[in-house]
Amino acid sequence: MDYSATLSQLFNIKEEYAKNIIALLDDGNTIPFIARYRKEMHGSMDDQLIREFSDKLDYLRGLDKRREEIKALIEAQEKLTDEIVAALEKAQTLSELEDIYRPFKPKRKTRASVAKQRGLEPLALEIIKQEKGFDPINFAERFVDEEKEVLTAQDAVNGAMDIIAEQLSDSAEIRKRLRVIFRNSGSLKSTAADEEQDSVYTNYYDFSEPVKKIAGHRVLAVNRGEKEGFLKVGIELDSAQPLAVIFKALDKGTNPLCSDILRAAGEDAYSRLIFPSIEREIRSELTETADENAMKVFAVNLKQLLMQPPVKGKTVLGLDPGYRTGCKVAVVDDTGKVLDTAVIYPTHSELKIAQSKRKLLELIKKHNVDIISIGNGTASKETEMFAADAIKEADHTVYYMVVSEAGASVYSASKLAAAELPELDLTLRSAVSIARRLQDPLAELVKIEPKAIGVGQYQHDMPQKRLGETLDGVVEDCVNSVGADLNTASPALLLRVSGLNSTVCKNIVAYREENGAFGSRAELKKVPKLGPKAFEQCAGFLRVPESRNPLDNTGVHPESYATAKELLKLADYSDKEIKSAKFGDLQARIKKLGTKSLAEKLGVGLPTLDDIVKELSKPGRDPRDEMPKPMLRSDVLDIKDLKEGMELKGTVRNVIDFGAFVDIGVHQDGLVHISQICDKYIKHPSEVLKVGDIVKVKILSVDVGKNRISLTMKGI
Repeated sequence: MDYSATLSQLFNIKEEYAKNIIALLDDGNTIPFIARYRKEMHGSMDDQLIREFSDKLDYLRGLDKRREEIKALIEAQEKLTDEIVAALEKAQTLSELEDIYRPFKPKRKTRASVAKQRGLEPLALEIIKQEKGFDPINFAERFVDEEKEVLTAQDAVNGAMDIIAEQLSDSAEIRKRLRVIFRNSGSLKSTAADEEQDSVYTNYYDFSEPVKKIAGHRVLAVNRGEKEGFLKVGIELDSAQPLAVIFKALDKGTNPLCSDILRAAGEDAYSRLIFPSIEREIRSELTETADENAMKVFAVNLKQLLMQPPVKGKTVLGLDPGYRTGCKVAVVDDTGKVLDTAVIYPTHSELKIAQSKRKLLELIKKHNVDIISIGNGTASKETEMFAADAIKEADHTVYYMVVSEAGASVYSASKLAAAELPELDLTLRSAVSIARRLQDPLAELVKIEPKAIGVGQYQHDMPQKRLGETLDGVVEDCVNSVGADLNTASPALLLRVSGLNSTVCKNIVAYREENGAFGSRAELKKVPKLGPKAFEQCAGFLRVPESRNPLDNTGVHPESYATAKELLKLADYSDKEIKSAKFGDLQARIKKLGTKSLAEKLGVGLPTLDDIVKELSKPGRDPRDEMPKPMLRSDVLDIKDLKEGMELKGTVRNVIDFGAFVDIGVHQDGLVHISQICDKYIKHPSEVLKVGDIVKVKILSVDVGKNRISLTMKGI
């Protein structure tokens, strides 16, 4: 297969770009490096698109590998013909390849294989010929044999029908046509396994929706209901259409005696062999598509969460709420260093609550705390109300924010947490993580397995390996788009940097501890096992604010340093100005010189020139600073305070297929259904909303008993 030609069509890019990306990937370049520093070679495709390109390339290569395997397996049976070779070459999907291989695939004992052992294949072949005047029952008398357990002519005919049914089931052409019918006319149907048993799946106790229209989240819901034993699920399809296809392929209409047998064999083939098989395939397709879409939603949400702007230069007090064991407290300074820890009991007796308030105010005063970060788990509501009440008595203004504590317990029990915070109890480590994830969500959340962060739907039902790969790609892209400080980045953060593996990350940290802070990017070359290729891949994503060379604190790659310096000279900056690294008017100067002629003079492409100019204009810039700032609160609402029509501001916490959950300052997030997001039609909420967005909402309804809040964004 010509991969570059196929992929250029699939992704609507020049074939030259497709060839370049394949060559870059095969040469061991990482996707972040290709996306950021080889733009001219692929037309400035973003990292997500290149990742999809890489996945499709792997699929096509796997397809070719399986094509050759099947060819070899059929050849070993000495049954490979030019027609089969042509069909294999023409196949575009794995299912098409497997359909071609199906008749040659070694089978376990089947009704057809038993019939063949009894010598009934010649009878089956004669019936299929349907010659005029042929009497199948008379001919079948020849095959009666007590030793072979063929006692009557009808037994022989029945065995021949089994052989014909299997041949029909193995027909690649019939299967291909029937799949189209299933996709276009079939419906996914679910019924209650026990109608009297109440469950969260009651909406699906009598549910049916066309295969071609059903939404992914409903597919995943019925799958889970089936897995948990509440639902019976299957594909519903009128048999007339598929049977017509089978009869047309089989019955020539030249011999009525054969026609009746062939039609009976066709009905048996469909109900016993073909329908169950294609039903599994279609359900598998629906699940795979639903999984892929759900993973995309998860990936978008995760990216938005990771790219939340850091709260810089603030001392944060983290609260990990709890009932019986109390609320764990950790104070961290603006660098994330732990200053103090404690345990308070804001949900116990009045005496304990008073003592807890005194302790909280004491810590706020002692460390000049700016913000309280509260985990959103068990006892979060009570803790939030307690904190909101306490800060009214603080000696200076203090705000609070509720953050997702998903994965905090996973982190606190990890080897990484034990290495970072060896002196702290496991529960106190969670409070530290909750404080730090407000200060720098990306730096803290990279320490947690992405799927444990919990901003998706049905993530536990998805293929875990594929989900892990998808989310790891998101984390990698986020870390590399922001960059990492070479002198402060944790091993967990360094591990996500392009080109670095765990061994090299440990060596970087060890080098730092032994030799002190890195003075330049070039010093990276002294780190053991960090060779030229690894340096090329990682250098542009690592920042060294302490370096004498201002370029070391930008996204300009060392390979472009000479170009950047030449650019500054052409833009008429003096050596003194270059040392000061202040080029605020650079873009205006470049515009005067003309970007096209300047790029030609410097021998670089326009995308690279644009990137260099952006980086020099704002050295050390953080792309997260352009995102909406987190919403800090100083007071709390109770769900009972909410009234229909009330307008509030809130933070989008999760975006899913059917809407978005918004934190409006009560314990329970409200749901904005997809139909209530905006006046125009949208296919998915992610077209309008992102995790972390600050939005205005209106209360539609409140169900205090069920803890449900319905919101709208229309008409505000």
